[in-house]
Amino acid sequence: MRQVERAIFDLRRGLPVLVRAAQGDVMVHPLEGCDDDALAALHVFSGNRPALALTRHRLSRLGIEFEPRVGLIPIDPADSAEEIIARASAVGHRLTPDRRAAAASEGSVAALDLMRIGLLIPAAVVADISDAQRDHVETLVAEGTVLAVAAEQVSEYADARSHFLKRTSDAEIPLSHAERAKFVMFREADGMREHIAIVIGEPAEWSDAVPVRLHSACLTGDLFGSLRCDCGEQLRESVRTIDERGGGVLLYLAQEGRGIGLANKLRAYTLQDGGLDTVDADHVLGFGNDERTYGVALEMLEQLEITRIELLTNNPEKIAAMDQGGVEVVNRRGVYGKLTKQNRRYLDAKAKRAGHWLEEVLNDGDEGPVTPLRRPAAH
Repeated sequence: MRQVERAIFDLRRGLPVLVRAAQGDVMVHPLEGCDDDALAALHVFSGNRPALALTRHRLSRLGIEFEPRVGLIPIDPADSAEEIIARASAVGHRLTPDRRAAAASEGSVAALDLMRIGLLIPAAVVADISDAQRDHVETLVAEGTVLAVAAEQVSEYADARSHFLKRTSDAEIPLSHAERAKFVMFREADGMREHIAIVIGEPAEWSDAVPVRLHSACLTGDLFGSLRCDCGEQLRESVRTIDERGGGVLLYLAQEGRGIGLANKLRAYTLQDGGLDTVDADHVLGFGNDERTYGVALEMLEQLEITRIELLTNNPEKIAAMDQGGVEVVNRRGVYGKLTKQNRRYLDAKAKRAGHWLEEVLNDGDEGPVTPLRRPAAH
């Protein structure tokens, strides 16, 4: 696990790493921070011409329907880093007929997993290590100039990281909508993300089905009151509702931008300003419809000894995740913010593209007390 964490740290600094895989070692440079010098160095280090590793979501936006998770696009020696970055993340690009995607190796797939874990754009410049350069690369690894990480370690890390949450601290913090509230902090094993359980009321007084809200952090909406979303109003309404129902828990999860991170969320906002909806903007950057998983939420509920809940959500995926993780969802209660001219397109896309239950707010109707529970299948 430590080696993966070190690799993520280097990639976020814009440094290349070596991914070891059964099919051959791959030198990887993140798209972020890539320039012409980095391209040239990658070619020299590897002894092979680099390629651009992209997700199938981005390839679809480039006009290529591609079944594998990751594809490789050849990089021409005349391509500049600026052109490659645009090809990976800009609107309107289409590949010329001579640029075809090939299925990526295990090492390149692991490379994009590292980008996702590190909250970078899920794209990378990769190059297989040639036989002629192998000894030189091994020397760089041995002296610590280049970090090496095994592809299987990356896969294991991505699967297991939610199972090592550590409860670090807690404090009583009275809130405007819930005076009896305690903040309980949980930290992931790699130290990159921290999540908060806001425990409202006294557990001994809770309902048999504990009111629970899984709330993904939204700096722009929760803290600054952005009109582009309804997150801040949902947060405060959830706290109020949980308090009124005798107490429960709000899990404040470090999943900014549906799991893509704040930097990528701001990139997606810029794309939305050009006419894309929230889902298509994420696809242009190479992300799926929703990059969140809820293993962390399940682990937090387990540590809080909560197994039966009333879920405050409009998102069918959250119900599916709780069901599959062994938490019984007795019913679900919708939670809404105000509909504005600035957030209507965003909410409409969530309803039509992601299946969120937003009929009440989009139709300007009244919220019923409890919406009948439906059991969706998780993606």
